[in-house]
Amino acid sequence: MANNTESNRTTILGGKSFALAGTALKVGDPAPDFEVVDASLQPVNLAKTGAGVRILSVVPSLDTPVCDAQTKRFDDETAKLPGIRVFTISMDLPFAQKRWCGNFGINHAGMLSDHRTGSFGEKYGTLIPDVRIESRAIFVLDGENKLRHVEYVHEVGSHPNYEAALEAARAALTQTAKSAG
Repeated sequence: MANNTESNRTTILGGKSFALAGTALKVGDPAPDFEVVDASLQPVNLAKTGAGVRILSVVPSLDTPVCDAQTKRFDDETAKLPGIRVFTISMDLPFAQKRWCGNFGINHAGMLSDHRTGSFGEKYGTLIPDVRIESRAIFVLDGENKLRHVEYVHEVGSHPNYEAALEAARAALTQTAKSAG
């Protein structure tokens, strides 16, 4: 997580510092509700992402190398982790997300677009208002919509800590199974 105070949170994009909208979330916080759209332009909120363990993978644009790699990595991992859903969230238009998925055979990760209102970016503290894109981040939610992992990647061009996010998702899945049993 970036070492920024709540009132002065920034990210680095192309060597320049940009302010982030919203407040940084932390592990243990309840996941805020949001409204984004899916590939069919239908509204999706937190409840519509399901009740199980979820990874919210936030990227600036699928058409950049790190975003491409991040989305493919989580799509591959999701195929091996039954019970964990991944949603990639960006400002890309739903049509572009759908085209990108078709070009690369992405079929496990759900694609959600925040282009309409920026609701997700504002509530999760990932919106870069000056350029109207999302900053790179990862959130892991448990079945009770509590944040189990939060990572704000300070340099937009850097990769997130995939293993930490996946480990948090596995732990949340194990905890959910113990609670149900």
